Amino acid sequence: MAATRVVLPQRLVGLASLRAFSTSSMGTFPNRVKIVEVGPRDGLQNEKNIVPTPVKIKLVDMLSEAGLPVIEATSFVSPKWVPQVAAGAKEVSVFGAASELFSQKNVNGSIEESFQRIDAISKAARAAGIPVRGYISCVLGCPYEGKISPAKVAEVSKRMYSMGCYEISLGDTIGVGTPGAMRDMLSAVMHEVPLAALAVHCHDTYGQALANTLMALQMGVTVVDSSVAGLGGCPYAEGASGNLATEDLVYMLAGLGIHTGVNMQKLLEAGDFICQALNRKSSSKVAQASCKL
Repeated sequence: MAATRVVLPQRLVGLASLRAFSTSSMGTFPNRVKIVEVGPRDGLQNEKNIVPTPVKIKLVDMLSEAGLPVIEATSFVSPKWVPQVAAGAKEVSVFGAASELFSQKNVNGSIEESFQRIDAISKAARAAGIPVRGYISCVLGCPYEGKISPAKVAEVSKRMYSMGCYEISLGDTIGVGTPGAMRDMLSAVMHEVPLAALAVHCHDTYGQALANTLMALQMGVTVVDSSVAGLGGCPYAEGASGNLATEDLVYMLAGLGIHTGVNMQKLLEAGDFICQALNRKSSSKVAQASCKL
């Protein structure tokens, strides 16, 4: 009598391992995520042509109407590059870097010199009762130095936090990071700065922004920077594409059941408005798909 050979379908063989992965490997996601919209600041400052102030105001108004809780309106850098305006800021952000060479290129000073400036701004802001948010560039890689060690990012983060920054935004400025690199970097920083004071700011140069953000969420981060229509980039990193698109972030978070308070339709309208004003296509995959539909 011939032996009978029974072959189980591959999907049944892998079922147990799939269940194990889904229950043990996936982290617990937060119930709510605060989105910091950086398009009017980080996105528009990278445009070659000056964007008229009424257009910026209209964009900020539309983003506010979409339900975004935090919107960065503008930036103040050297008047050689960007004309200055008078403003009564209720919150300010300061910028540092985990890369010595990037710091020199970006703010014309060493990391130590940038900290001296940050300290002066922080003290003045605190005296006026103004909260200060800190940004750290190149946390997952630098166009000049290559890979940046997690220990260096942790060191810079700790010092910036000690200067009074209530929140530290960790920026993958040139978008070279992967979820593994994000995990390693955050693990190091979380030993020096409270998790509740951390945010992530991902660029999408290599198409990793959503994946990197998802890793950060699994590790407990609840604040994410993004830019409407994926506006932005880095003028000091050739080929670096824009920020994570707010539309794509909101779509992913909604699919995970994570509350943001953002109205997708109004957000899409804001993205369409600014893209028409700039005469460019949206970099948001959700916006592109919505147009086709």
